[in-house]
Amino acid sequence: MSTTVPFQNIAVIGAGTMGSGIAGQIANAGHHVLLLDLPRDDDANGATKAAVDRLLKSDPPALMHKSRAELITTGNTRDDFDKLAQCDWIIEAVVERLDIKKDLYQRLDDVISPDCVVTSNTSTIPIRLLVEDMNEAFRKRFAITHYFNPVRYMRLLELVEGEDTDPAIMAKLADYNDRILGKGVVPCRDTPGFLGNRVGVYALQVGMDEAHRLNLDVEVADALMGRPMGIPKTGVFGLYDLIGVDLMADVVKTLGTILPDGDVFHAVGENNPVAGLIAEMVSTGYTGDKGKGGFYRSGDNGEELAVDLATGAPRPRHQELPPKAQRAAATMAQGGDALMDLIHSTDDGDADQVRFSRNVLARVLGYAASLIPDVTTSPQDIDDAMKLGFNWVRGPFEMIDAIGAETLVEMIRETGGDVPAILTTGHPFYDARDGVLNVRRFDDAHSEGTSGPVRLPEGTIRFHMTKQCLEPIARNEAASLYALEGDLRLVEFHSKANALTAASMDIIFAATKDHGRGIIIHNDAQHFSAGVDLNGFLAMIRARDLDGIDAFLAHFQQAVKALRDTPVPVVAAPSGLTLGGGYEVVVHADKVIAHGNIVMGLVEAAVGVVPGGGGVKETFARWHNSTGDWAKSAWKTWMQIGYARTGTSPEQSASMQYFLNDRDVSVMNRDKLVAMAMAEVERMHDGYHAPAAPRFVLPGNALLKEMSDFMDKGIADGLFFPHDKTVAMAVASIVVSDDENDTEATEDEIFARERRAFLQLAQTKETEARIVSMLEKGEMLRN
Repeated sequence: MSTTVPFQNIAVIGAGTMGSGIAGQIANAGHHVLLLDLPRDDDANGATKAAVDRLLKSDPPALMHKSRAELITTGNTRDDFDKLAQCDWIIEAVVERLDIKKDLYQRLDDVISPDCVVTSNTSTIPIRLLVEDMNEAFRKRFAITHYFNPVRYMRLLELVEGEDTDPAIMAKLADYNDRILGKGVVPCRDTPGFLGNRVGVYALQVGMDEAHRLNLDVEVADALMGRPMGIPKTGVFGLYDLIGVDLMADVVKTLGTILPDGDVFHAVGENNPVAGLIAEMVSTGYTGDKGKGGFYRSGDNGEELAVDLATGAPRPRHQELPPKAQRAAATMAQGGDALMDLIHSTDDGDADQVRFSRNVLARVLGYAASLIPDVTTSPQDIDDAMKLGFNWVRGPFEMIDAIGAETLVEMIRETGGDVPAILTTGHPFYDARDGVLNVRRFDDAHSEGTSGPVRLPEGTIRFHMTKQCLEPIARNEAASLYALEGDLRLVEFHSKANALTAASMDIIFAATKDHGRGIIIHNDAQHFSAGVDLNGFLAMIRARDLDGIDAFLAHFQQAVKALRDTPVPVVAAPSGLTLGGGYEVVVHADKVIAHGNIVMGLVEAAVGVVPGGGGVKETFARWHNSTGDWAKSAWKTWMQIGYARTGTSPEQSASMQYFLNDRDVSVMNRDKLVAMAMAEVERMHDGYHAPAAPRFVLPGNALLKEMSDFMDKGIADGLFFPHDKTVAMAVASIVVSDDENDTEATEDEIFARERRAFLQLAQTKETEARIVSMLEKGEMLRN
């Protein structure tokens, strides 16, 4: 894999949401960037300074560490324009007005070097219009780089070339964005809306249209057109609220102006049956989460409300999933495919829910198929755009293969829609042969297409694709063990939300017995694991099954201990949430290769328990390796776990010893995790010896008095609640001796202390209330 950096001096012009986000991501990659905007009267660089301030204050954090802001040089387009002469790549992210962009390009052409690449972040203006007045040399170095917001977290980059763009320039842009900025690069033709927004926004509008037509409540529509379809749980109306009802209305309006007259988008665009309601909501300040609420909102007394689509009036929000969504959730929990549940009736009362699901899927998947080959020749491009830009679990063509093209054709005919010819070839869009995943491409809509390997950049492995060519060595409802090339093993968690159960640990044990040359722990889900299955704990707590809780914790502890003691290298390759029990698995690996957007930490105190799978043990040992002082390490461990502190990047996690800078590796592109982990296992294999079990010294129990006094003062000052102290002192009991003097302890003794503390807390009504609040409301209860 290349190690050269295609661009050395980069500038972004336009410090709005997108421009500042792009600059922030370049800084996240460790590269300097110049950020320019129009000068202000009061402070010439005021606009760009304010943009950096927004990056520093954003939630979730736009920067991987606050120090990254130092890599952004602020300036303005009056006083600093000449600095662009030193740049080799300039990204234009100014207002979406053709005249303003054209004027800027003319100014740039007078200043920049003849090798400088210029790209626009536009999603609405064709390249041919942007550069129609520019000379050939400029046109050769011009492309569109369309990022998605928020730039740090949304993986999609739509890369669009013009008729005159130099292919070598496109290659450099693809390489930098893939390898340096961590983007999933999807090549797009210069067609309206490109791929992501064209399909994604249409899908939202269809969901809204069908919900109104079938008189379904917004909660029902979102529950169906959410996780059961492999779409984020926000569904349609929740996503409108999240993005902003007003912003979504603008996006829909813009798409309506640039799409061809015959496009079916127009039937559900600005003139959709909910358009009047949306306009009224925007005019009265109900612009979504950023305003007074949107389709979901709070009443005067704090009650949860939802808007009735027929009347526009708010009403009490339904708290239960509709039956069809409940059954789909049960199917997913058992590892099944919920799509099939959605499109087949199982009860007389679910007819409208089935009709909604069938109609939405028919219209959206049919629309995606109709875009080939005019918009792209490859179904993979559209699938990648939806997975990377809209967080769909599967792309439209992967969903078609799951449903079956014949079934989809039947569904499309039920809606009265036209059937795209590529749905009638009799071939799946993806097929695995001889260990290779192939995709069918179409240069002609009426051909059968040609099949060839999926296209991925160098060093890229998307395991959800790879595993289609593999048979697991061991599998249960929670996890699987696979054999990879080179006699390596990969453990994948795939339970609902990747919550860890006893079955998850069974696969860990299986890997330690059939370990090959090394073990990788990874999954391709949005999040590695947010921890142990709280529902299972709650059931045991309510049943007062303390023996069952103890047995589960002991099983978990012995599994991660066996992982650590395996006679081959173990590399964890996590991304997203890696919390609680998920982190306890990772912390027992020899090395961590983590995605830059990882969130790491032990959060058990937030639900009234303590880490029980070696998390306290390993945090204590790591702090001692850092400080060399057992008492100081006990205090740091106690504070960190008691506050349930997390790091939102490897760099931030390193300050808490969750991530070891001298050992672990941070990767910008999560698609590189597996390949890098495989290479690292091979590098470590020869001469490998499993690490020795740690030993501990527990400081004398005088430290307990300091900890107790700290909590009492916090309660008196209103910072803590009574159960916060109970939990904190349970953590203290793990890392502080029962005796006056310092006491040596083995790993197994610390394991036992973790279980003892956990069981003590599990018997309190306050811990049960915290767990219930988290499971039922998604809220952390303070009591």
